[in-house]
Amino acid sequence: MGEKMVLIHTALLCEAQAFIEYYKLEPVLKKQVYKNEKIVLIVSGIGKENIFKIDLAFNTYRVTKAFNIGIAGCNDTNVPIASLHSATHKIEKLPLKTVDTPQIINDENTTTMYDMEGKYFIEVANKYLKDENIYIFKVISDHLDDTIQKKDTIKNMIQKNIKKMDEYIR
Repeated sequence: MGEKMVLIHTALLCEAQAFIEYYKLEPVLKKQVYKNEKIVLIVSGIGKENIFKIDLAFNTYRVTKAFNIGIAGCNDTNVPIASLHSATHKIEKLPLKTVDTPQIINDENTTTMYDMEGKYFIEVANKYLKDENIYIFKVISDHLDDTIQKKDTIKNMIQKNIKKMDEYIR
């Protein structure tokens, strides 16, 4: 096990793009693993069956903090598209519900974010880290409609919020 690293996990490459550029991460495994001397980023693919790829990072590096970062739907139209929220820490905290297919039906009575990896990310990360070192940051991409954002739009929404997340990542 080498030096201490921060793990950033995204499901999609377009979610990772802003971090790859911002932190000048180099590809280790094209389209899947990127790193510099302090950060390792894993792009796993969407959903529960892909989240276990982050075990590799924990088994390869001395991960001290882990971040699951990506887009999420929200059932409250008062929550702006492209706004940053956390499911785990105080900044703009909102509850997160992890679902297996994109959510289009509001089944919660409170303002809730919906994603497809968060709960599973916490399950895996908890085997290696305490809760206070596990972060989930989501950028709101839709209000539970069937809007599919373009890859560039997703990258730009994350880029817009990267400085706020960087305070926790560094």
